Amino acid sequence: MTAQVQKQETMGIRSSSDIVLVRQTVRAWTLELGFRLVEQTKIITASSELARNTLDYGGGGTMTIEIIESEFRQGIRLIFSDKGPGISNIELALQDGYTTGGGLGLGLSGAKRLMSELEIVSRVGEGTIVTITKWK
Repeated sequence: MTAQVQKQETMGIRSSSDIVLVRQTVRAWTLELGFRLVEQTKIITASSELARNTLDYGGGGTMTIEIIESEFRQGIRLIFSDKGPGISNIELALQDGYTTGGGLGLGLSGAKRLMSELEIVSRVGEGTIVTITKWK
């Protein structure tokens, strides 16, 4: 069954200060949903990593945050979108240690481990959309 969106907000990611705002917004929404502290930390960490990727590799973009409901469960969905160079090999990009920017290479793979679901749609030269979901 498809998840129904209960609440939604989109924010720009154009500078490091926007990453702080992403973290604060995600924290507030996870509190509103009643996630336990450990789960809040996982979601905030994943969102911070993906916001940083959106800025550093995608040249900036947006994050859309949603409260979703599917049958008998509720969750949070975060959609990071950019118009950057795209990811040529998604499978490789999801491997621990893979990086094109000199970091630790744990952003995408780490986000995948921290969340319930992760989906990447990317076209070289057009941009990337990373969607992560955490169910309660």
